[in-house]
Amino acid sequence: MSYHHFLIIRNPSMMLFNFRGIFQSKDDAYLYFPEEYYRFEEKNRRKMNTEKTDERTFQKLRRFNIIMGFLHLTQGIFMWVVSNDTTYPIFTNFLKFDTTTLTLTPDPSLLYELPFGPAVAIFLLISAVAHFYLATFGYPAYVKNLKKGMNPVRFYEYALSSSLMIVLIGMLVGIWDMGSMILMFGINAMMNFSGIMMERHNQTTEKTDWHAFVYGSIAGIIPWIVIVIYFLSALSSSDTKPPAFVYAIIPTIFVFFNSFAINMVLQYKKVGHWKDYLYGERVYIILSLVAKTALAWQIFAGTLAPI
Repeated sequence: MSYHHFLIIRNPSMMLFNFRGIFQSKDDAYLYFPEEYYRFEEKNRRKMNTEKTDERTFQKLRRFNIIMGFLHLTQGIFMWVVSNDTTYPIFTNFLKFDTTTLTLTPDPSLLYELPFGPAVAIFLLISAVAHFYLATFGYPAYVKNLKKGMNPVRFYEYALSSSLMIVLIGMLVGIWDMGSMILMFGINAMMNFSGIMMERHNQTTEKTDWHAFVYGSIAGIIPWIVIVIYFLSALSSSDTKPPAFVYAIIPTIFVFFNSFAINMVLQYKKVGHWKDYLYGERVYIILSLVAKTALAWQIFAGTLAPI
């Protein structure tokens, strides 16, 4: 018996992976070990089918991002072009020395009149850029990260777009101080960076670690507390009641913002369809479009529509 025959008898699985180096054809391998050969071929077929299915799934998600990009882009251009010239003020409140009272007092000063139409358009256009990036230049990294159960680009985009959204909502209820606006933008951005940490950190844990989620949620609720305080204060005044459309914006956008957190919980708890990370990814994309669309059109109807 030859050495090759000895290898075939003692280690058929190794032979099957290298049958071309031992047998003249697949048929010869099949004749020697039909069951092993069948299992090997079936495993290869399943692997190829899985890879083809995964590729089709990612291509569908790619097209979905392109569609969402155009929906955001179209709305952003519309808001920029069609909106009227409504502006909201941004003030500074630096201290000055009062020579009469010999004390330091705030000195409110108008810094800038923010055109609200372009400001609304910007958070839509930011999302459009992110979707187009993920579907083109960033697609290979996008697929690689999704296979690991993460998408940092999503949260970088939210850190910009949703933070601008929260600032604009604050301006609608009278938060016009530059310092307060910067703080609201920054703490909302940190909430989204916590989302990146949640996904990245849990790549290395056997059991889900919720610390990043909890700290991010605490950060995310703070701007809303400030907004509600200003809103309730305006309601108590007979002269400075907020516009009617603001009554709808605060609860609807608050619910949408918190829906993102619920989606993450469902992903990590693997509830129903959320066992598939890509299902949660699609939900993120839809929630982003709906939340931005709702805010943009409520503001447009309330104050930006041309007369």
